[in-house]
Amino acid sequence: MSSTIPLQQFDPQQLKMWIKQQALDLGFADCVIAKPTSQEKEMPRFLDYLDKGYHADMHYLADNLDKRANPELLVPGTKSIICVRMNYLVEPPQPRYVPFAPNSAIIARYARGRDYHKVMRGRLKILAQKIRERVGEFESRPFADSAPIFEKAIHESAGMGWTGKHTLLIQKKSGSFFVLGELFTSLDLPEDSPVTAHCGSCTACINICPTQAIVEPYVLDARRCIAYLTIEYKGIIPEEFREGIGNRVFGCDDCQLICPWNSFARVTTIDDFHPRHGLDQLSLLDLWQWDETTFLKCTEGSPIRRTGFQSFKRNIAIGLGNAPFSDDILNALEHGKNRHDEIVNVHIDWAISQQHQRKVKLLSK
Repeated sequence: MSSTIPLQQFDPQQLKMWIKQQALDLGFADCVIAKPTSQEKEMPRFLDYLDKGYHADMHYLADNLDKRANPELLVPGTKSIICVRMNYLVEPPQPRYVPFAPNSAIIARYARGRDYHKVMRGRLKILAQKIRERVGEFESRPFADSAPIFEKAIHESAGMGWTGKHTLLIQKKSGSFFVLGELFTSLDLPEDSPVTAHCGSCTACINICPTQAIVEPYVLDARRCIAYLTIEYKGIIPEEFREGIGNRVFGCDDCQLICPWNSFARVTTIDDFHPRHGLDQLSLLDLWQWDETTFLKCTEGSPIRRTGFQSFKRNIAIGLGNAPFSDDILNALEHGKNRHDEIVNVHIDWAISQQHQRKVKLLSK
């Protein structure tokens, strides 16, 4: 452990650069310093978003509006926010329009390994401890998509990237396949400067969305979003979206896969993000065979736990309904009837109907 040097003896710029290097050494892909300045400019657009119901049943988004507008209310005494990001790709992405196996089960790339919330918070705590060993005591609190703040706006204000038309942050040299985290601190550090946006006239992410969830540039209607429908939503998924969901059983990467900036996407250096239990190569039928015990075992420490067993089976049933006709699929669906809750059974019935329709078409050729 290095000897503690009183904070007042540090040159703020030098301390900032030292912190950034520690962050990189811990596996963070980038680190910038933001100030907890007022986010009031974000509020009118956010209130309009809520008023239009685009947040679906994520009613918690309407809570703590005062803290969203003023991050200093969230952690009193905060003078600087250390903003970091982690790349989570384990291999360069294939664009969605490249031919894929329709019977494969697609899980969003961020969710194939360990829950990034745990990874992010753990390393932010280590970063705080490293700083403490260097400069002495200071106040700090880590967040990873877990606080009522305008997270992307804070990162954007310090040059982490710009918000793309799909509403995700884009970094010019790394694309958008990364997750964000923050360390609120009482340290008074020089802030970084924002960068310019570079989406231009491109609308690829808007055009590719299977359910037209990006209703206008920079505005996402969660009620139509596959990520929301397959993860957050626990009810009966409207039929109008089921075909668009295709074989995606947890989340969706399409708007990122089509983005030209992701030709520069970087792979992760963090082993925790590597797929567990073959989640990057399982078929829909493989997952359909999982019972709740297997689900709980294979999703321990995984973000997939968030959706719950029954909703996961609901999503797989939709995928099987969208798959090419197969006697194995039809038999598996019929065998699964009445083994789940009412919501899952609604989707099983739909999937069986879809499979029968495809069978009729095959026989009529």
